[in-house]
Amino acid sequence: MSESSPRPLALVTGASSGIGRELAKQFAQHGFDLIVAAENVELDDAVDELRGMGAVVAPVSVDLTRRADVERLVAAVQGAGRPLDAAAINAGVGVGGPFADTDLEAELRLVELNCASTVHLAKRVVQGMTARGEGRILVTSSVASQAPQPFQAVYGASKAFVQSFALALREELKDTGVTVTALLPGPTETEFFERAGLEDTRVGAAEKDDPAQVARQGFEGLMKGEASVFGGSLTSRAMGRLAAVTPDSIGAKATRPMAEPGSAEG
Repeated sequence: MSESSPRPLALVTGASSGIGRELAKQFAQHGFDLIVAAENVELDDAVDELRGMGAVVAPVSVDLTRRADVERLVAAVQGAGRPLDAAAINAGVGVGGPFADTDLEAELRLVELNCASTVHLAKRVVQGMTARGEGRILVTSSVASQAPQPFQAVYGASKAFVQSFALALREELKDTGVTVTALLPGPTETEFFERAGLEDTRVGAAEKDDPAQVARQGFEGLMKGEASVFGGSLTSRAMGRLAAVTPDSIGAKATRPMAEPGSAEG
């Protein structure tokens, strides 16, 4: 990656598919070079696509549940020899099902990826950006952050953590030249539901939003310096805003039928 390139540099995690891949494409379309990170082999396809769009792309294959891998990604960013202008901290995973039955190791990995790696990577990114007095950070939250999520309880809690963290960090950094934007997608057409074991649920079977639309909305919000961006269709965005003002006890009852196992048939 050229140290003398006049193009800005962005980091995107979870860039192999879904919203992360579409976010990377948004950056490429708007003249950014990229450092893209993901765990799986689909990253190669994403890199080829991004390079075809004219971006200089440095791929980093990492498992962000491992703290040594987070530091390896940070080292790759620092090794670029260029300031990091934007970071999309997007990698995340879900686990669905009754909490009494779900796999504990899967849920602890979820917490490590969704929460711990977000804090870890944000710490390193913020330190560099505040020292320079400039930068933009996009954190992928979820509409699930706005209400308790029965049958995906750990996932919903992780996104509530991420949302609170992003908004607190935004306020903390308001006079530093660094902005923080939270992206809150609704149900989106990605591999998330299959990987989370939610295919036989009402939310898993329902029509979902286009990840390209969600990414475009998130990118635009990031560049405008907005605090929170509800992504997806008008319906998804309206439901997200409604959830934000609904008491938790009511919100939990309302969200329960969406992820309850077998609800796709109901």
